[in-house]
Amino acid sequence: MSLREECGVAGVWDHPGAGGQVINSLYALQHRGQESAGLAVTDGRQVRGHKGMGLVAEVFSRDRFRELAGAAAIGHVRYSTTGASLLTNAQPLVVRYHRGGLALAHNGNLVNARRLRERLEEEGSIFQTTSDTEVVAHLIARAGDRDLPEAAGWALEQVEGAYALLMLSEDRLLAARDPAGIRPLSIGRLGDTVVFASETCALDALGAVFWRDVAPGEMVVAGREGLVSYRVFPPRPTNLCAFEFIYFARPDSDLDGMNVHAVRKELGRALFQEAPVEADLVTGVPDSSISAAAGYAEAAGIPYELGLVKNRYIGRTFIQPGQDKRSQGVRLKLNALRKVLEGRRVVLVDDSIVRGTTSRHIVQLLRDSGAREVHLRISSPPYRYPCFYGIDTSATSELVAAGRQVEDIRQLVGADSLAFLSSAGLLEVIGTDRCMACFTGEYPVRIPAGTGKHSLEERVC
Repeated sequence: MSLREECGVAGVWDHPGAGGQVINSLYALQHRGQESAGLAVTDGRQVRGHKGMGLVAEVFSRDRFRELAGAAAIGHVRYSTTGASLLTNAQPLVVRYHRGGLALAHNGNLVNARRLRERLEEEGSIFQTTSDTEVVAHLIARAGDRDLPEAAGWALEQVEGAYALLMLSEDRLLAARDPAGIRPLSIGRLGDTVVFASETCALDALGAVFWRDVAPGEMVVAGREGLVSYRVFPPRPTNLCAFEFIYFARPDSDLDGMNVHAVRKELGRALFQEAPVEADLVTGVPDSSISAAAGYAEAAGIPYELGLVKNRYIGRTFIQPGQDKRSQGVRLKLNALRKVLEGRRVVLVDDSIVRGTTSRHIVQLLRDSGAREVHLRISSPPYRYPCFYGIDTSATSELVAAGRQVEDIRQLVGADSLAFLSSAGLLEVIGTDRCMACFTGEYPVRIPAGTGKHSLEERVC
């Protein structure tokens, strides 16, 4: 696997230590972004924030979040899917406009951000970042005398793409999800406290009980009136990103009522039914492929063995910016168990092949450790098309499966055999009405020409 993820967001309303609670949530969401982390809080009078480059533990000392007192807060962990990896682009973005302070934390990509930014600049807006999130802030500031929920709804009607968006003012916390529901956003309760998070594992970290998901096209507002739901867009089926099930989400999270670990085991079982092979053992690539490998082994009746050990102090390789750092990260991250692998026919289960660099390295690592045969099985279809909704694959040239047949990919990664789960097999497990654009090229939200990871930098540099 060699993807870089989007981001993670968390918010807490009505808790005396909201900032500390959000930071604890961000620890649970650290897998969704390791470039930067940030927090914004309100004490009812002003919105203040702190953010920095690096992991949550590096950005927030105990003294720092004690300074950020307040009963409501939002937070963010980031990998840059639009906007360069700079402190100015770290979130939450905190601004002041004529109605007061406002902080925004966003997971996803706005595919029409470049066009909107050009229009806003022509009308006099001055931007401080190259993040698409700032476009939303400028739109809200231009909403006239509308109160915040109405202004936010007016702004969201103009943006297109994927978003799980949290907004914090002095007296309200807003949570909104794109009309296609591409990015996840959950609501939990901890007594009278309301918690929002990209994944339910962040709710668990606080002892909060899952209540429900924010619906596609819905905006939920927490304030003095309690929780109020606004329908910004008409109801429609969710197109939740299939890769949330395959790779992004933690196995202890639930998505659309389904446990991620259980889903991945089923993907492994389905993969065996489609692509069996004679072998001595099954192993998975830690950590996201372990569940699928266990499912494959159970269905095959072949022992599952720990063939690869992960260095827990190295982050996900896809999150490291730049191919050189990604390759170095793979070398540092995984080690093979020679005594387990030597002389054995091995089924290596992974969740995907994107750029191919990681798969090639791991196959060679198993061979160097004495594996007699390496049969690579992938618990998703070939990743052939770029994603514009919050994953760092916005160029077809980066994708090893684009324009190649399975046999070509097998030769590139050096496996004895290679098979992918079919799209039909995937949908049978995760359900229909999912965003499958990276596999099929069918995008649920139209992609304007010239859209890409660096399109905003290209506009302003």
